[in-house]
Amino acid sequence: MTTQYDFDAIVVGSGMTGGFAAKELTERGLKVLVLERSRPLEHKQYETEWTTPWDAKFRGVLDRDEIGRDYPIQSRQPFGQFNWFNKHHWVKDSEQPYVQAQPYSWIRSGVLGGRSLLWGRQCYRWSDIDFSANKADGHGSDWPIRYKDIERWYGHVEDYMGISGENLGLAHFPDMHLLPPMELTAAEKVVGTRVRQRWPERYVTIGRTANLTREHNGRGPCQYRNICQRGCSFGGYFSSLSASLPDAQKTGLLTVRTDTLVERVLLDEKTGRASGVQTIDAKTGERRVHTARLVFLNAGTEASVKILLQSAEKRHPNGLGNRGDVLGRYICDHDSGAAFGVLPGLEDRYFYGRRANGLYMPRFRNLKGRDAGVDFDRGYVVQGGSTRMGWTDQASEGDDFGAGYKKRLASLGPWIVFMGGFCESLPRKDNRITLDPAAKDKWGLPQLRFDVRRGDNEEKMVADAMRECKTMLEAAGVQGVRTLRVGSTPGITVHVQGGARMGNDPEQSVLDARNRVHGVPNLYVTDGAAMASAGTVNPSLTFMALTARAVDHAVAQLKAGAV
Repeated sequence: MTTQYDFDAIVVGSGMTGGFAAKELTERGLKVLVLERSRPLEHKQYETEWTTPWDAKFRGVLDRDEIGRDYPIQSRQPFGQFNWFNKHHWVKDSEQPYVQAQPYSWIRSGVLGGRSLLWGRQCYRWSDIDFSANKADGHGSDWPIRYKDIERWYGHVEDYMGISGENLGLAHFPDMHLLPPMELTAAEKVVGTRVRQRWPERYVTIGRTANLTREHNGRGPCQYRNICQRGCSFGGYFSSLSASLPDAQKTGLLTVRTDTLVERVLLDEKTGRASGVQTIDAKTGERRVHTARLVFLNAGTEASVKILLQSAEKRHPNGLGNRGDVLGRYICDHDSGAAFGVLPGLEDRYFYGRRANGLYMPRFRNLKGRDAGVDFDRGYVVQGGSTRMGWTDQASEGDDFGAGYKKRLASLGPWIVFMGGFCESLPRKDNRITLDPAAKDKWGLPQLRFDVRRGDNEEKMVADAMRECKTMLEAAGVQGVRTLRVGSTPGITVHVQGGARMGNDPEQSVLDARNRVHGVPNLYVTDGAAMASAGTVNPSLTFMALTARAVDHAVAQLKAGAV
């Protein structure tokens, strides 16, 4: 007798990879259910997109009592993403508790579309240096794939998203399918030229960003407002709400359920395959079962690991795919340290609009093993930018008043230039997340327990990044350069990866080379949990390339009758 399923595929999560999985699956003719734990939100219905500062409560200044009560962790974002105008797009920490055996910042969205509404939009391909690093230096386990295995899927994703930027023809910084680049500011061009004169192997380029520089697939272009995290009705940057979910809806094959927590993946007792998921209504607490022939976990690194741990059963007593006690381990993300100062001159130059992008320097450290004099493994990239100080920076300066005061407020200050290293964290077995044995959430589910630390390698790398950024800025003529440690708390960079890593050995990994859970051939995990290491570049593009590749494989398996 043929088993009847509610859907062909269930996708857990609606963010970068969840929305894209839904789009890819529906466009291949599958009936898909997307489950999102957060509240609904529609594209172009962004609450504060058009709110001016003078119309905002407290002129957009955050209420300290509210932040301390509801957003003490989300508000730690060091890169300015969290603010009064978009705080309603983030979870309330007061409603999403977790246990910190070591300090950890679990950054989460609270709306349909997930962190695709809130991300920094920087997009880069991994190279074989990244995929082979574990094997080369012995940290973690070898990746089961290399660059050639997902190269075409990178192009597939780039053609759909629309990414602006500049190709440099560097083997360790692969070229991409790019729209025309945004322009560097006058200060960034000066710094880039002077740095290259001193260090010919160091390139200052514009960031590769999922902000459109021309209309693309019916979206955009970017309006240079730099308020992306409020939501963009123009579709000027890529998000699930502006692109992948609407395209999936157009097929007529998509169902979306919000305010729905996935408690566990269900397995068929006879076959051991995934048969669906059990959910909890976030508002009523009602439990339901949804069935499907395929299940994709795309809830975000930490949440996907949590679901796999909660799905333990007799064939997988320690969590799905956890034969070798690997599930929840090898959590890693990016660390960061920065430098900034004042670049004199160029006072007759300014820039157009509010560019939602910055400068970028590809990795230059340890490209062929450890460089001479370097005492750490792996490397880092540099991101940064520049701006001119304006009236808000000068309002409290000086002792003049009247017409002189007004004139000074209307004038522009000097150029500020900053650079920051995004440093790779090593995959370590002891960096893990588990289900806490005592603490429960309001639905009676175990809270996640975080035991993740920075290591000596990260500390040395960040110190090197801050020194090099300071040295480069000073060599470029920047004055009064100061350094700043930015990402010391794990999780804060929102580039968290690992926990259900890919690999060839089921004893040493949770997923196979196709992102399938070992022993559950129709269950795929294609978000950050799948990563066997963190690499040096922003990871979202790689997550999406792996998602496209996994969908292609899953649909082929389905059509062949293998699942």
